[in-house]
Amino acid sequence: MRFRLHLSPNTSPVPFNHVHRLLGVLHKWLGPSNPEHNAMSLYSMGWLKGAETRNGALHFPHGATWTLGFWGYDPTRRLTEGILSVPELFSGMRVRTLETVPFPTWKSPHTFRAASPVIARRHRPDHSQEYLLWDDPRADEVLTQTLRKKLAAAGFAGEHLNAEVSFDRSYRKAHPKLTTIKGIHHKGSLCPVTIAGTPEALAFAWTVGVGELTGSGFGALH
Repeated sequence: MRFRLHLSPNTSPVPFNHVHRLLGVLHKWLGPSNPEHNAMSLYSMGWLKGAETRNGALHFPHGATWTLGFWGYDPTRRLTEGILSVPELFSGMRVRTLETVPFPTWKSPHTFRAASPVIARRHRPDHSQEYLLWDDPRADEVLTQTLRKKLAAAGFAGEHLNAEVSFDRSYRKAHPKLTTIKGIHHKGSLCPVTIAGTPEALAFAWTVGVGELTGSGFGALH
């Protein structure tokens, strides 16, 4: 299930590094019984859309949109109750309306736009991590294995687990994006991804995102 929230304009500047605040708002709305707490992130959280940059900060003079996706359970009641109880986010923004977004129909393979940076990380033998960007062919295998792992965790089997993910390297505007969340720096790629697989696998990826840290605001797809 996917939701699109329409927010009012901000009344004070929004800092560039505000993704952790969005995450805090989401978990506040869902409450402590949220089944996604401390579990594999079978959900995605996009970034605010509609921003203008002025004086070193973000502004949303016409309001903002915020997209959330959940797989495997329906959070509608708790999400709605949380928003009704505390509709405010931060910087003066508040939720005006909430709508559900129906699943589109795609043909495989399909290229999705990245709504937030896509994180691909290779885990070294010494337990350190190497961030792989869109121009590194090794990133495709990492993204593919991450999606297949999440598909299996969601109960998919058989041909659904043959899904493949690759960066669209023909996209000339691809670039890295460094994002800091609670003092930790994450390097992702703002680049479309092409996904080949069953219709159900494509719908799953569109809902939960691709790559790592989708529950923290990365890898959301349009």
